[in-house]
This record gives sequence, C-alpha cells and structure tokens, in this order.
Amino acid sequence: MASKQENQQDKSAQSSSEQLVDRFLDAIWMERGLSANTLGAYRADLMTLWRGLAERDIPIEKAQKADLLDFIAKRVESGAKPRSTARQLSSFRRFFRYIMREGLRDTDPTADIEMPRIGRSLPKTLTEDEVDALLRAPNTDEPLGHRDRAMLEVLYATGLRVSELINLKQSQVNFNQGVIRIVGKGDRERLIPLGDEAQRWLKDFIEGPRMEILLERQTDYLFPTRRGDRMTRQAFWHIIKRYAEKAGIRKKLSPHSLRHAFATHLLNRGADLRVVQLLLGHSDVSTTQIYTHVARERLKDLHSGHHPRG
Repeated sequence: MASKQENQQDKSAQSSSEQLVDRFLDAIWMERGLSANTLGAYRADLMTLWRGLAERDIPIEKAQKADLLDFIAKRVESGAKPRSTARQLSSFRRFFRYIMREGLRDTDPTADIEMPRIGRSLPKTLTEDEVDALLRAPNTDEPLGHRDRAMLEVLYATGLRVSELINLKQSQVNFNQGVIRIVGKGDRERLIPLGDEAQRWLKDFIEGPRMEILLERQTDYLFPTRRGDRMTRQAFWHIIKRYAEKAGIRKKLSPHSLRHAFATHLLNRGADLRVVQLLLGHSDVSTTQIYTHVARERLKDLHSGHHPRG
C-alpha cells in the first residue's frame, strides 16, 4: 500500500505538470488569442499524454521521442483515428517548443515524428436529377433569373471554380469553337468545351437579359449585378443556396458543388481521368483522383440497388 508521503509526491508531480500545461496555455492564449474551445482541446490532449506517461513515471517535460511514439501507438491500437492523432501530435509539438523556449529542455522530441496521413474527405456531390432540379429553379422570365440560369448552366457544363465563373469576361467566350478560355491557378491556361445547352442559355442571356440588367452601364464581366459590378463569391453562394432550397435539395452544399458534380458525372459516364484533370485545371492528377472514389461509391450504389444479387 502506497505511503502517505508517496501519495503527496504523486499529487505534487501532478500539480507541477498541470501548472506547466497551464503556463503553456496562458502563453499561447496571449500570443494568439485562441478560443476557449481550442485551449480546452490543447489541455485535454496534454493531460491525456501526462496520464499515459505517468503510468511509467515519466514527467511530461522529460518525455523522449520513443515515449511519444509508444503513446501514439497505444492510442492507435485502441482505435484512435488519424485525424485525432494528428491533432494530438500538433498539440504536443506546440507544447514542447514552448518549454524549449522556456529553457526547460534542449531538444524537441516531436521534431522527427511524421504526421499521420489523413484521407481527404469526399466532396459532397449532386445526382444528375438534383442538378436538373437546381438548373430549373431560377425564374428565367426575369433578367436576373435568366442570368442565374446561364451561370448555373455554364458552371455545370465546365466545372469552373466559382472565382473563375464570376470573373469570366465576354472576350473569354468563343461561340465559333464552343469553348471558353480560362487562366487559372499558376497562370495555367485551359480551353473548356461549353456544350450546346450552356451555349444556348449564354447566347440568349447576352442578347437580351444582360442588356436589361446593365441598361446604359458598361462592363466586361459576363455576369453583372444590377449595379453593373462583378458578382462576389458570397453573392453567388447565396444564389446557389436559395435555388437549392427552391429545388428541394436538402444536402449540405458548398460553392463548388456543381464543380464536384461536373467531375463526378463525367467519370460516372466513362470519361478519362486525365481529361477531367485538364478540364478542372488541376496541376496534379492525384487531386482529381478523389472524384474516382465518389464515382465508385455511386457505381456500388447502382449495383446494389439494381443487380439481382446486389
């Protein structure tokens, strides 16, 4: 049975560790003005580490790389997810850098520990029926509704980024060739086919509703606002949300939902991954590959729903 003196030593060690953690939290709060939730997460991560190390009588400020790797390995074996492990390791790194600055140790035990690979979450995408409903939502009898329909048609036909769409100018559209010219990230230029439906809506918009919106004003931007200005990303995002609600779409969408749908639907229908990469303007095909996972999930659903032995 542990003596009273040993219990007091344990409490003293716990108090010392907690004080060190609290000093660290005070310091990063002063430096960065972090929220109470973020500070609470840091404290929880560090006290979890302290308890794990205390089982082997290792003070948290004395932990070595092997100790941390052993702690992480046990957490992973007990079912910890990569994202949770990465967050904890980030907390540990910040803590040990702090105590090095305070002169409590000379080396950072986390310096050579690699962050776990975190799989990218699959983008939320729309079915083809949902896209049809979204495209039909604007009231095209009104100039602004016609503009919105033309924007949605172009976005779904081309997979543009929202920033590329709202900055689109008339000089970038070539109706003779049926393409638009985009200069995207890294000044990389790409030509993207528009498709017959998008061309039709765009031509009709330019020939009538666009002039009604502008009246006597002039602008190079293809999709102007009532003030004759370029539309903002936030304004277009509100447009998408409004039409999604009108179309009865309950999914949580993002400003890039139609871009995701463009890529996924192309792959679902057999498009080559490299072609989709070029159309999206991705510099690396690995960025485009996430859409193959979405397409595979869709194919699995179709198989299980329609195959006799699905």
